[in-house]
Amino acid sequence: MTDENQAKAFEARQAGTLPGELGITWDAVAKGEARGRFTARPGHMAPNGFLHAASVIALVDTACGFGCIASLPDGATNFTTIELKANYLATAKAGEVVTCTARLAHGGRTTQVWDAQAVNETTGTTMALFRCTQMILYPR
Repeated sequence: MTDENQAKAFEARQAGTLPGELGITWDAVAKGEARGRFTARPGHMAPNGFLHAASVIALVDTACGFGCIASLPDGATNFTTIELKANYLATAKAGEVVTCTARLAHGGRTTQVWDAQAVNETTGTTMALFRCTQMILYPR
């Protein structure tokens, strides 16, 4: 399956869940990497008029999660996030495009560590740096 086809499969999989409701689309989901985006709209904003931090977390955490699924070691069936951290550097306004690139930093048998960067594509500004640790799950 090509990266683009795999991205479309993940996009279909998120229907009816938070990433789907936020309108996140995927450019690529492959072993070791995922790239996605959304266009900020009023539903992404906090009451103060700025982009809600949870909207950014939804994008970067989903990118890392989809990348993790595409990168599971042999015999593994799923994962769960055990730690995440984000540093926010900038925001976006309604109508601006927020993109994300997530990359595998460590791919072990029991854990994966992912780094992601959210960028305001409209302004070219880095918005957030994100890191998470995923625990790899195996059948019992």
